[in-house]
Amino acid sequence: MMIGEFARAAGLTTYTVRFYEKIGLIPAPARDDGGRRVYSEDSLGWISFLKQLNATGMKQADRVHYAALRQRGEETYTERREMLEAHYAKIRVDLQALEETSALMQRKISIYHKLEAEQAATHKGETH
Repeated sequence: MMIGEFARAAGLTTYTVRFYEKIGLIPAPARDDGGRRVYSEDSLGWISFLKQLNATGMKQADRVHYAALRQRGEETYTERREMLEAHYAKIRVDLQALEETSALMQRKISIYHKLEAEQAATHKGETH
């Protein structure tokens, strides 16, 4: 698929796709006879994975390093696994913090529901 179609399918702009190529996040695609980029379906899966890593807070430099390791092939399996294990540990810490914040928000919302109900009951008896 051409860059425009690829970018739309990946949920990116063509500028972002070119930038990702430039910094090494995605490998340079094959080119057609006219020199236009031609992307494979496999590249969409890779972009999806990169977007997930980004969404979980992996720094761009780490994503670029991971992509470089991936390009080197199977000799980097151990290093890639270790990177993902370290990032997964960070995600678990982040999730715990989010769960604690979520519980706090639920408690605060419940308090406001109670206060609003009490306020409505108090004002219900008032005549204007």
